[in-house]
Formats: sequence, C-alpha cells, structure tokens
Amino acid sequence: MSLTPGGTTHRATLRWQTARVLAVRDETPRARTLRLALPAPRRHAAGQHYVVRLTAPDGYTASRSYSVATAPDDTGEIELTVEALEDGEVSGYLHEVVEPGDELEVRGPIGGFFAWTGDTPALLVGGGSGVVPLMSMLRQARREGAADLLRVVVSARSPADLYYAAELPGPQTTLVHTRVSPGPRPAGRLTTADLAPLVRGGEDVFVCGSPGFCDTVTDLLGELGVPVAAIRVERFGPSG
Repeated sequence: MSLTPGGTTHRATLRWQTARVLAVRDETPRARTLRLALPAPRRHAAGQHYVVRLTAPDGYTASRSYSVATAPDDTGEIELTVEALEDGEVSGYLHEVVEPGDELEVRGPIGGFFAWTGDTPALLVGGGSGVVPLMSMLRQARREGAADLLRVVVSARSPADLYYAAELPGPQTTLVHTRVSPGPRPAGRLTTADLAPLVRGGEDVFVCGSPGFCDTVTDLLGELGVPVAAIRVERFGPSG
C-alpha cells in the first residue's frame, strides 16, 4: 500500500520505476489515455497522481504530473489521460511518439489532500482536463455500489471536447457545455443555478481545472454558502 490510513504519501512512492505502455487511445482530438503496467504495483487513492519523466540522450530530463483516471485496484495497471499542450515537451512526446510496448519512467502515487476516501459524500466539479482525477472517484464509486455518494459536474467546451464521453454520463453527473451545447441547457459558463441543486450540505467538494475555472467555481460555491474549509482545489495547466 502506498497510501497510509491518514492519506499521506508513502516514501516508496517517491522511487522511480519503469512502466510498460499497454495501450493508448484517444479521448478527444487533444486528449490521449495511456494504460501502464507497473513493475511494482502500488494501490493509489482516487485523486492521486503520478509523475512521468522523460530523459533525452544527452541527459536532459523533463517531468510532468498526471492524475490517475482509473479506480483504485490491485491489478498493477493505471491509466493516465494527457492533454496535448502547445509546445508541451512531455505531453507532445506522449501524444506523438509513445506506442504500446514502450517504457516510461514514473513515480507515485502522490498526493493526499485531493484524495477521496470512497466512503463520504462529495461534490465533484471539473473543467476540461480537470475531470481526470474526478473520473477515478466516479469509477470507484460506481464499482463499489456507492455512486449515490457523489454529485458530479463537468464543464467542457463542446461534446467533442468531453473526456470519457461514453462512460461519464449517468444519474450522478451534470454536463455543462460552454461553447457548443447539444441541449437542453444553452451553451455558457457554469453558474450558481447549475451548482445549487447539487449542494447537499456537509459534503467535501473537489474542484479541478484551469486556475481561472477553479477560482470561478470557488466563488460560486461561496455564494451558495459552501464553507471554504470543505473545498479542495487542484489547478491544472502548463508548467512555468
């Protein structure tokens, strides 16, 4: 186990290991999921991430963190969903070069603050690639018959930009499209009207997305009376 009962990261997760790429698939035109086999399996908690490190022939290294999309299990396999960033050193390589059978250096799982225990009510709010760690939580809840614990709101520009489009929809999820909407909700940014029916009171709230998205959602939750202490935020974006 790499996560202690208190939710802290075990020292073993800081060691690098070489994972084998089992499969790759496209989620959207700009998002790709990689399924990895770990030589030293370490059970993660929903919401944790791994660091991927690339090393060039001259010794130059670049590393980036990617959330685990799969539910916690003991298979020794994980999935990381990577958004292709403009001029992204690591994301570009993972999108354009990596194929099944390749090997990648990884370490993890890492992070305790944004990890869901799987047995408490939670509201999950994700924007764009911010849905990835929330998908791990939703998959765990559905697998364990605890989906009623979760309310999930996901914001995407259009249906074509929605990650996990075939799996995400369900009675626990609300989809908001900001640019192109399939209806009945018109396209537009997330509002208090979208969030208000889903706030039950007393639950933890996990917010993940770009810095601007996270700031907006945090403000909306504050308007709805959600205590700041109940909100956990993870911001995604290019390094530097």
